[in-house]
Amino acid sequence: MRLTMRLKTMAALVLGAALIAGSAPAMAQSASTPSFFSFFPRPSNFGNGPVKGTSSIRRQTVAYNGPYKPGTIVVNTAERRLYLVQDNGTALKYGIGVGRDGFRWGGIKTITRKAEWPGWTPPPQMLQRRPDLPRYMPGGIDNPLGARAMYLGSTLYRIHGSNEPETIGQAVSSGCFRMTNDDVTDLYDRVKVGTTVVVLN
Repeated sequence: MRLTMRLKTMAALVLGAALIAGSAPAMAQSASTPSFFSFFPRPSNFGNGPVKGTSSIRRQTVAYNGPYKPGTIVVNTAERRLYLVQDNGTALKYGIGVGRDGFRWGGIKTITRKAEWPGWTPPPQMLQRRPDLPRYMPGGIDNPLGARAMYLGSTLYRIHGSNEPETIGQAVSSGCFRMTNDDVTDLYDRVKVGTTVVVLN
């Protein structure tokens, strides 16, 4: 009886040691292996947070003492920011996407037309570069012009929204100025046809 008990005790100790030894590599591996949740990180736009890529270029009010009168839109291409001059020594500052190399420009234009959820017809020059593009795309959430567009003079350029908010702050367009849909809607509601737009390149 005593021998049997001793054998059972030894067997239990051997089994326990084997289990501990077997679990050690797994424990070491778990320390260096990403957990389940690391494959599903909390998104940067969770809750009321900013859209990814735009956290540093949120719309804000800044001091302004420049030469342009209230109501003027000033686009600083190098800074990739758009300013709407206010009448109290301030300006509203928005992040924008600008033209890539070879497509940036400067000058003074006026807003000649405004449109909500505009349709998009790629110009012939763009179709030559991108023959895969549709000849026309109706307005909507997938349209590259986004929620609003403000047309500049008689050019093909616009200040418009975007279905790619991650590109705001980058030089990616064919000369237009992109904004988030939220920002372009805010700007659209503040300006009218005839507004002066100064583009500093």
